[in-house]
Amino acid sequence: MSEQDARKAPPKPFTIEEGHRKVRSFVLRQGRFTPAQQRAFDELWPRFGLDYAGTPRDFDAAFGRSAKRVVEIGFGNGEALRYAARHDPDRNYIGIEVHAPGVGRLLNALAEDGSDHVRLYHHDAVEVLTHEIADASLDEVRIYFPDPWHKKRHNKRRLVQPDFAKLIVGKIAPGGRLHLATDWHDYAEQMWDVLDATPGIVNRAGERGCVPRPEWRPQTHFETRGQKLGHGVWDLLYDKPLLYKP
Repeated sequence: MSEQDARKAPPKPFTIEEGHRKVRSFVLRQGRFTPAQQRAFDELWPRFGLDYAGTPRDFDAAFGRSAKRVVEIGFGNGEALRYAARHDPDRNYIGIEVHAPGVGRLLNALAEDGSDHVRLYHHDAVEVLTHEIADASLDEVRIYFPDPWHKKRHNKRRLVQPDFAKLIVGKIAPGGRLHLATDWHDYAEQMWDVLDATPGIVNRAGERGCVPRPEWRPQTHFETRGQKLGHGVWDLLYDKPLLYKP
């Protein structure tokens, strides 16, 4: 990236403070930001982007329509979100990602597809969920292959922790669902530990259960390669009961 591109690159997202410890849903690994991705921010962000404001968002106004909403946290290069948007035009999709090259790549893909029912945040998911998304306003939340932080001393940095799970469940409407996928069995175990104990959601496959990959989640190139090497993949699906009251 040239010095000029570096000056123009989107700002790094903020974090929130909890006591003296910064809480965030990511560790920023910016990577190479190409001219095409920069052009995507310059030209397509007004069409697909949502600037974090820290206040409750009127998503009906942002999308120009009222529809059920799906949030994908940490969409990476956007492969799964793009696929979902192309195959599910009746719901509105909100993607949250801090990795600027991935956001830029998805902006270009959405423009190519004409997927105007997608909006993107280039910001920390904890802040977006806490301050911009109303309680019980989401039909579904998706978290696919979050950073496993596989070294035991780093497990505390994993996204799926009790406080974060409680935050997510509060944003899902009764009758909605939470879908996670990981290719690290140890992380799947932690997800079960956390989510099976979280009030307000029920594991569709039973306690410590997983489901076959649903048709709405495409199998990625890296997933296919990993399976050829003998790696497993675990899809966890949790439902929020229709009659649930906190």
